[in-house]
Amino acid sequence: MDADPSRQVRVRFVTKLPPPLRAPPATIAVPADLSRMGLSEIVNSLLAAAEPDHKAQPFDFLVDGELVRLPLQQFLLAKGISAERVLDLEYVKVVAPRKQEEPCPHDDWVSAVDGSNPSFILTGCYDGLARLWKDAVVCTQILEGHSDAITSTRFINKGVETDGSLHVVTGSKDRSLRLYKCDPSVSVDYPKRVGAYKILRGHTSSVQSIAVDPSSDLLCSGSWDSTIKLWAIEGSEEDGDVVSLKKRRMNSDSSEPEESQLEGLATITFLGHTQCVTAVTWPEQQTIYSASWDHSVRQWDVQTVKETWNMFCGKALNCLDCGGEGSSLIAAGGSDPVLRVWDPRKPGTLAPVFQFSSHSSWITACKWHPSSWFHLVSSSFDGKVMLWDLRTAWPLASVDSHKDKVLCADWWKGDSVISGGADSKLCIASGIDIV
Repeated sequence: MDADPSRQVRVRFVTKLPPPLRAPPATIAVPADLSRMGLSEIVNSLLAAAEPDHKAQPFDFLVDGELVRLPLQQFLLAKGISAERVLDLEYVKVVAPRKQEEPCPHDDWVSAVDGSNPSFILTGCYDGLARLWKDAVVCTQILEGHSDAITSTRFINKGVETDGSLHVVTGSKDRSLRLYKCDPSVSVDYPKRVGAYKILRGHTSSVQSIAVDPSSDLLCSGSWDSTIKLWAIEGSEEDGDVVSLKKRRMNSDSSEPEESQLEGLATITFLGHTQCVTAVTWPEQQTIYSASWDHSVRQWDVQTVKETWNMFCGKALNCLDCGGEGSSLIAAGGSDPVLRVWDPRKPGTLAPVFQFSSHSSWITACKWHPSSWFHLVSSSFDGKVMLWDLRTAWPLASVDSHKDKVLCADWWKGDSVISGGADSKLCIASGIDIV
């Protein structure tokens, strides 16, 4: 039904933004056919009247906790809200990138990113190397040793320095995981090459995903061999973690000093999946979630090594993350263009509580914002990175930085989205306001 341009709706603009962005709380009548851009113009004019130096900016609007994505009258009709009442319109800053930073080139597909450190971005590449990027500008260290493509990279302890080092774990198609210690103070004209101090072996096929436990003492990995394995990050002879201490040379002619290298075995193996385990996440000390090409999401109890919950969704899954209020919601994407969110606290139903359908190909990554219950980012083979808000089914923004498939994505510093793709680039979209 088309909105009647002569009709008006009485509204009151409210916000949780700080005082310079608070409009007077008076009730005013606005045309019923206004969209969010027209509503933004009114709010900006009210703010400019109170503060002449105010710079106009776009806003989004919420009614009863839902983002308005239609002309006002159409929205009220769709939601069964009376146009006769005074409508409280809560306005918030638009969540969308304001700037595309210069991309960071790689030598092959960028298959993994971690943005949990505010100073460095960690990437994994199909050339078998991981890289540390200082301030998303310069590559300061190259982490070497894998003999095949890297599929997953993680800062340990969210990139907080331990003993003056950044601790990093990588997983690869060569079936191993490697642990590195990186000096964050390195400043050279060319990247420093770093070897692993410990190798974790035990998977019989490609390592696809890695998660670190909240205490940063353990990590888990999911593999093409359909298993999930648990590993001790620091081990000793007594706990059976270290099986050998090997001396190696970087090459036979090297005059460099020999380098000590530990090897570790898995402490626990979780069995249950019947196909590739594509994603693992570890939101709580005793709980791991996994996703697989066997169409299932499973919950595991670390102490009992038992599967405690599962859900079959009918699609091969590529990615998984936990977030929302209390980190209680599960987002996953896979072999169709739909990003789905489930609530495991609602037993007896497999229906997603949210579905986002704007991608046009398989979904490769999904990540919740580290400090917002509502916001997620996703990436897809369609070449797009999309920002989502649980309060609307439409994407907040679609980022078209890549020229080919996007393989991975994450948040960085709370206000940027980073992504890697088959165009061999790390892209950074910055200036995202999430309050």
